[in-house]
Amino acid sequence: MLTKLTSAGVRAVLVAIVVATPSLLLPSVSGDTSQIVVLIGLACAVLTFVEYASVYPSLVEFRDAPPFNRTRYLSLFMTVFFLSVLARGQVMPNGLTLFVQAVGALIGHALDFPYSPVRLVILSLPDTATVQEIAQVRAAAGMAYLIGLLAITFFYLILKLHNWPNRSGAFNVWINLPTFDPTAGGDVVDRLNRDARVNLALGFLLPFLIPAIGKAAAELFGNAMVNEPQTMIWMVSLWAFLPLSLFMRGIAMARVADMILEMRKRTSAAETPGGLLVT
Repeated sequence: MLTKLTSAGVRAVLVAIVVATPSLLLPSVSGDTSQIVVLIGLACAVLTFVEYASVYPSLVEFRDAPPFNRTRYLSLFMTVFFLSVLARGQVMPNGLTLFVQAVGALIGHALDFPYSPVRLVILSLPDTATVQEIAQVRAAAGMAYLIGLLAITFFYLILKLHNWPNRSGAFNVWINLPTFDPTAGGDVVDRLNRDARVNLALGFLLPFLIPAIGKAAAELFGNAMVNEPQTMIWMVSLWAFLPLSLFMRGIAMARVADMILEMRKRTSAAETPGGLLVT
């Protein structure tokens, strides 16, 4: 029990660090912004602690099937960290910020082609955005998109090379998929495959839909994305992280469906025509 509480506490602190990273790295953060960040960080930390300290899950999926959530956390932390470094470089440049800016600009230009997600992010900026602001958003979008692609590739390799999630022991569907009700009706394998396809489709579409939503939001709330560094950091981070999470969830649910199907085939092969197990 103590080990479980300690593990939950460490995870809670790590989540709070992600929330606080932009405020810690960016200069001249206002007092009101710091207070809001502290409240959001505490709320996220408490939610994470409760989820991992409790026996019965409620929201967090694949809780006991590493490295699913670890991959998602690292991708989000790296995205927020590097975008914070990019924003810091606009005010206090140093060797690290210049290096990250150069890498982000290179990736951003490589991914900035017609109808690409990066191009749509740039098109969502207000008409009053300057060349420097456009370059900064392009570099941030390119960096975030690259981190997301690397995270998906890493997870897929773990799944294929290490037989995830079987390598972590027995897989409990109820613990790892608390929002999925296997008794809701219909075949479990068909429902898992259907949900997997829906998640993969949404993961593919979101990078194209989020910029359109951001464009509409900019008309309501002004030029916050280019004028407020923290707004830019979180909008671009969520633009890359949400599709990544849906892609990973879709891949994982398809894998669980395959595991159940394989178990059914083994059980069927081990039975005689009369329904008796072969000994």
